[in-house]
Amino acid sequence: MMEPFDEEKRAKVLAVDDSKENLELIQALLSVAGYEVITASNGEEALIKVEEESPDIILLDAMMPKMNGFEVCALLKRKEETRLIPVILVTPVDESEYKVRGFEAGVDDFLHRPINCVEFLARVRSLVRVKRLNDELVNVENTMLALATAIEAKDPYTEGHIKRVASYALSLGKEMGLALWQLHVLRKAAFLHDVGKIGVSETVLLKPGPLTKEEFDQLKTHTVVGEKICRPLQQDRLIAEVIRHHHERYDGKGYPDGLAGEDIPIAARIMAIADAYDALTSDRPYRGRLSQEEALQILREGAGKQFDPKLALAFVSIVETGQLG
Repeated sequence: MMEPFDEEKRAKVLAVDDSKENLELIQALLSVAGYEVITASNGEEALIKVEEESPDIILLDAMMPKMNGFEVCALLKRKEETRLIPVILVTPVDESEYKVRGFEAGVDDFLHRPINCVEFLARVRSLVRVKRLNDELVNVENTMLALATAIEAKDPYTEGHIKRVASYALSLGKEMGLALWQLHVLRKAAFLHDVGKIGVSETVLLKPGPLTKEEFDQLKTHTVVGEKICRPLQQDRLIAEVIRHHHERYDGKGYPDGLAGEDIPIAARIMAIADAYDALTSDRPYRGRLSQEEALQILREGAGKQFDPKLALAFVSIVETGQLG
């Protein structure tokens, strides 16, 4: 038996084809190479199998009846739970038309018939490696999310803060027409934006009165510390960028780098507004929560100073029209 590399042992492959003969060939090749193979004969069945079996890689026939491979792939890549599963599209011929449609659907790689067995197994091995690396990054990300939640739990005044900030940021991001990948970055960054507070003393975080200059300087380090903690998320390196810059100001008077205007990443500008709104409308050790109208007035007054004016006014409109998530 041809043994797959160690990291590919027990890798599960879903093969999808409406031809019984094609499925039997693929299953034979993969089984001999040491992979676990599950099969589906159409697109609808494939979606069910993905949900039930959580495959490591999917081989999709491009030209199936009812729901073709392009449609199946597009559906999988739109879902958070399945978007990182590598998809190989098997086409009847090697034509650019298929590749263009495939790339638009999110396909990771292509094979054309007749299948070259050596090339086929090499492509599967390569994408299983990619899936394993993605899984490792997801595990790191989940650990960081757990850390962020644990930090939040230490402060009774910020309970639920990261979830609310994520909801507010996504509402504004959608209103501004951000792409799906940008919304993914925004959501993850919202959950992790205060993870750097692990390096800030609890006496500072929970102080019931104004902070001294030294205490405020210590608090400001949480953006840089958070960025360093999140650097392992290289797959979504923009997350660390948002964490570093979510306390920058539109007028350049923020921290840590004093960026101004559109030099501040748009996701960080959105995060600044969502974070500020939740802080204003929540109890803090040093003051009670403000009313919605009081908080919105502060956002209006800060437009063009602390906040991006276009984003700030759009957020105010979302809140006033009851569209806030």
